[in-house]
Amino acid sequence: MSARAATKEATETKTAPKTSLAPPWNVIVHDDPVTLMTYVTKVFMQVFGYPQERAHRLMMEVHKSGRSVVWTGAREQAELYVQKLQAHHLLTSLEVVDA
Repeated sequence: MSARAATKEATETKTAPKTSLAPPWNVIVHDDPVTLMTYVTKVFMQVFGYPQERAHRLMMEVHKSGRSVVWTGAREQAELYVQKLQAHHLLTSLEVVDA
């Protein structure tokens, strides 16, 4: 048997790089016993640019359910919204959207 016949050829395996998008994040506003409902509605309109009807609906969800997802998107923007809402003295949190 020759040396050449005993040598196995190397096989190349090509793998496609896995790319995944970062998961979206929810901005949550929690109910508190102090903040006026009209104030919360105005803050939603100011921070997010929501029309009065949508802002009011979200405020009522906060009031009745104790919390509401007021915005969903990229983490960096979500963090910015949390900071803006907290600057208006609203109780807020950030959570990743389950895949």
